[in-house]
Parts: sequence; structure tokens; C-alpha cells
Amino acid sequence: MIHATPVQAAQSAAQTPGAPEPERREPIIELAHAGVTFATAKGDPLVAVEDMNLTIYREEIVSLVGPSGCGKSTVLRMLAGLQQPSTGDIWIGGGKARRGFSEVAIVFQRPTLLPWLNVMDNVLYPVKVLQRPTKAHRARAMELLALVGLQDMAERMPHELSGGMQQRASIARSLILDPKILLMDEPFGALDALTREDLQLDLLDIHAETRKTILLVTHSIGEAVLLSDRVAVMSARPGRMQDLVEIDVPKPRGADSAARPDFLALSQRIRDDIFGPRTGRKGRRA
Repeated sequence: MIHATPVQAAQSAAQTPGAPEPERREPIIELAHAGVTFATAKGDPLVAVEDMNLTIYREEIVSLVGPSGCGKSTVLRMLAGLQQPSTGDIWIGGGKARRGFSEVAIVFQRPTLLPWLNVMDNVLYPVKVLQRPTKAHRARAMELLALVGLQDMAERMPHELSGGMQQRASIARSLILDPKILLMDEPFGALDALTREDLQLDLLDIHAETRKTILLVTHSIGEAVLLSDRVAVMSARPGRMQDLVEIDVPKPRGADSAARPDFLALSQRIRDDIFGPRTGRKGRRA
């Protein structure tokens, strides 16, 4: 028996019998009242995420921001099937999230390349886990390396690459199995400011080329506004949805977008969501 996801059920309920079906955005990720509770060393319950509700549509970039410790990475782990929700439901492409789901790939803050493999073999590693790579797989890996600007680095070892190059290789590796969803956990957090800005723009180019759905965890409000269609703001622990901000800054976006009044206004709204209005040298609340 096939069960409708919450968004599908709501859309069906809203449909007037006999009326032409309206154009719909297709949900690909749904969190419905999802929560996670851990047990502390003393056995006491620790509620990390509570009553989390969020729908992400196909081909969107959505950023998840909030105070440190609010459960952003826990949400990503639930979507990847690495953490089961204690309450609620999580749907990926109409089915329940589960470990090993091939439609989802993860990019971490650190590149996590295997140091004994060259760049090409690192990109092909997810394929090797499943089968022997074919010429078609190698051709696709080279296309992905070209997409991230590493076409001349295929035979290099990870230690021969800069941090930014290593992260580009990690992004290429995440795309080799053609997932529909890319989960990114602070992917540029360990990079210097100039390299980070460069990779932000690269990610916009990659999204334009691949049209993947991307959920990005970041501590940078500016990064969230630059990259996203929407920004989901979480509250302090227990983390829950506090605000969902539509980012209507015109596309294509670039480094100069950050100087636009609408970009600055949206950044301030998100900052106020997280910290509250503040003023003065010590950040006193207004």
C-alpha cells in the first residue's frame, strides 16, 4: 500500500473535484514533526531536535542555519538515514529515509579523501564499492573533475592538492552515482576566506549544471543568502523551525550580490532570528 506524504495529502485535499490540476512544485524532502532525543551519560533524555517541519522541493538549494548545537547536523544525519528520528517522519522522494539510500550523497566539512588513492580513484571509489568501474564510469568521473576545475589533477595524490582542490574532488566524488540530493555539512567551513568565496560560486555553477537538490548546513549567514532559494532558521536547542526565509535576490548571483540592499536586509532578518535585535559594542539587545 502506497501512503501519501504530508505535502501530497495536503495538495490532494486542496484540489477541487473536476477542476484542472494546478502546477505543483515537487517535494523531494519532507520532515514532518521530526525529533531526536539522546540519552546522556547519566541516562537523562537530551532533546536535540523537536517537532521539525520542513519541505524542500526538487532542484532547490536550501540552507539550514541556527545557533551552535541546535541540531543542524542531526537533521542532515536523519536525512542520510544515519540517525533514526525518535518522533515524526522523514520522507525522501516519497519514501522513508534509510541508510544507504543511493539518491542521497553527503559532503562533509573535511574532504575525507583516501590518501592512498589518486584523485580519479577517489572520485570512482563509490562505484568501486558496488562494482568494477567501466570506461563509462571513468569518462563520467573525468566530466565531473572538469566540472569542478580539476581535469588536470586526475592522477595527483590528495597530499599534492590544496584544501580547496581536495574539497572540489570530494564534491565530484559525491556526484559520481548521480544522486538526486546533495547534503552538505559546512563544506567550506575549513577553508580560508578567498578559497571559500571561490567555492561558493563554483557550487552555484555546479547546481546550474546538474540541477541537484541541495541542503546546506552553514554558520555563515552571507553564504546562506548567496547560495540559497530559501533559508531555514533553527532555534537554540531543542532545535526546531523558527523561520523560513525566501531569498529573492536576483540570479545569477555573484560576489557583488552581497552589496545589494535586499541581500543585506535578508541577512539582517536571519541574524535577528538567531540572535535577536542587538546594538552597541557588546551586542546589547535593542
